[in-house]
Amino acid sequence: MTKNWNNLRELIEYPKSGILNKEVVKNNKFDVSLFCMAKGTQISEHTSTKQGLVYVIDGHGEFNLEGEKIVMEPGIFISMNENAVHSLKSESNLTFVLILNQN
Repeated sequence: MTKNWNNLRELIEYPKSGILNKEVVKNNKFDVSLFCMAKGTQISEHTSTKQGLVYVIDGHGEFNLEGEKIVMEPGIFISMNENAVHSLKSESNLTFVLILNQN
């Protein structure tokens, strides 16, 4: 039987450097991934071809969404349209959930 739930906090695992990406759910409706970023890691400016949602679980950082700087801290929820230009950097170890719409 497939497990239909996860405790995301139990999946948090910080790498010494860079990013650790763990797939949580993937189906024909959406793709959910847990990103664990080491302090000081950056993801350069890019676009996603899909609509996305970001939910911060742990840590602090900065998310730049089409020129708007958003402080990433636990509880912050960010909505991105498809093809939105964005980048981010972690100021401490940082964990967030990324949900991409597959439609």
